[in-house]
Amino acid sequence: MAMEPGTGHVKAYVGGPNFKYFKYDHISMGGRQGGSIFKPFLYTLAMQEGYTPCDKVPNVPQTFYDIEHDSTWTPRSGGLAYLGKQVTLKWGLSNSINNISAWLVKRFPPQVIVDDVIKKMGVRSFIMPVNSIIYGTSDVTLYEMVGAYSTYANKGVYVEPIFVTRIEDKNGNVLTTFQARQSEAISEKTAYLMVDLLKGVVDGGTATYRIRNVYEIEAEMGGKTGTTQNHSDGWYMGITPNLVAGVWVGGDDRSIHFDQMSLGQGASMALPIYGLFMQKVYADSTRGVTSLDKFQKPPNFNLVLDCPEDISGMTKAFDYELWEEDFK
Repeated sequence: MAMEPGTGHVKAYVGGPNFKYFKYDHISMGGRQGGSIFKPFLYTLAMQEGYTPCDKVPNVPQTFYDIEHDSTWTPRSGGLAYLGKQVTLKWGLSNSINNISAWLVKRFPPQVIVDDVIKKMGVRSFIMPVNSIIYGTSDVTLYEMVGAYSTYANKGVYVEPIFVTRIEDKNGNVLTTFQARQSEAISEKTAYLMVDLLKGVVDGGTATYRIRNVYEIEAEMGGKTGTTQNHSDGWYMGITPNLVAGVWVGGDDRSIHFDQMSLGQGASMALPIYGLFMQKVYADSTRGVTSLDKFQKPPNFNLVLDCPEDISGMTKAFDYELWEEDFK
């Protein structure tokens, strides 16, 4: 699914392989675990509360105590080469490091993340307010996620995706018109900071190799990969100034999955669809979306976003999300 972030107009919609044989819409009906495409929501609240992409936090394991079951849980994480070191939040999201996401959840409780960010950005599915929110364990639809990510490209204003703008009779007389509902979800400054964080995923993180090298797309864009338990779901969310698109890949039955992360991660099974789609979009000048489009800074924005400690290419191309499959 792809939409214009400013108008909410849906530009592409493929709900399944062939409706003649598979009468089920995976975009608006089929909720699935979101995986790491949930992580930007954690960072959104952090940015709104005064953090910046260049702020450094410790890359160390985070342990949660479950009072009800008198047990502890320590999320598994990648980034082992920089374990124990101070890393930027931009690096943490770019490389989908669970240690950093867990660090944020300890400072911003899951219920606050759900109420102050996720719901305001158009997600209507029930999101369990638990610490495992860093893994995206709750089911969401692609329709919701494309709308939510459009908020970043639309300067903090959520616009509900819209399919029909007017109804005419056979003579061309307009019977009624429709406009997308919209509301301010986050501040413009927060939205721009998140754009910078998501650009880091494309310019030096889990999406870099395929977007920049395989599909040779040089346009300014942000994105986020996502992989769920047992490699059952692969996600990719991509944002540009004038078009936001999302891809989900998986089987109707959740037991259908890849055996290995090299093929089962979102960067392998969902991102290629986005890459090929955007190649065609940029090749067609009539679409109003060009590779020269740039995100606009808010007025009087003076934060330095060129983090000197950013590290890219620290992990092999197929290893970025190996740690996301384990929810224990």
